[in-house]
Amino acid sequence: MNLIEIRNLRVILNGKRILDDLNMDIWDGHVHAVVGPNGAGKSTLAATVMGLSGYRDFEGDIRFDGRSVKHLSIDERARMGMTLAWQEPARFEGLTIRDFIRAGAKDKSETNIRKALNDVGISDEYLNRAVDKTLSGGERKKIELASIMAMSPRIVLLDEPDSGIDVASLKKILACIQLLKRKGSTVILITHSMTVLKEAEHAFLLCGGRIIDKGPVEEVAGYFKNECIPCDHQNKPDKTEGTE
Repeated sequence: MNLIEIRNLRVILNGKRILDDLNMDIWDGHVHAVVGPNGAGKSTLAATVMGLSGYRDFEGDIRFDGRSVKHLSIDERARMGMTLAWQEPARFEGLTIRDFIRAGAKDKSETNIRKALNDVGISDEYLNRAVDKTLSGGERKKIELASIMAMSPRIVLLDEPDSGIDVASLKKILACIQLLKRKGSTVILITHSMTVLKEAEHAFLLCGGRIIDKGPVEEVAGYFKNECIPCDHQNKPDKTEGTE
């Protein structure tokens, strides 16, 4: 069953076509990955699906669980069970980590808040700290993921989930991706990392705003070996992309 259906999606920003006649089916309960060179349109795709400001004016349609979300606000999409983890997590001056996680949690009990935090490898001692500049980028990314774990969303888009994360923390995040799946969430990974890509079951290769390949991860993984699929675009992945 398709949870998200993207049909003939075209996004133009500042006079430049970023996404060009895109068609995608996201299967319910699966982990998908979207890969491609810098500038291919991966983050634009995530922002458009989520309905962020500046990404609401597009051609085509996005359907979530059979319903068009084209004219729905980000809050309305969130209430339907959609969420996005930013590549660069936001700061919320004055808001404690406990309150930040509890705000969107389905189960707002202290036990559930602590479990979500522990799942991403952060101790209970952080609960009373503020979500502010005193936290490292990696800590903020893990805390944002903890808030998503507590939400139990129907679908979550993770934009570069390994960005700014050390090796030990990455193991926790990869485990959380599979935990989200087991809890019933559909996951879309936007990534340059072979390690993260391997957590997916199905992948899309995006280049020049178009899907130029899709299928099992093992097939699309050739992109990371600089074996580009022939197409009419000049973009080619850098040889270092996808390396650890």
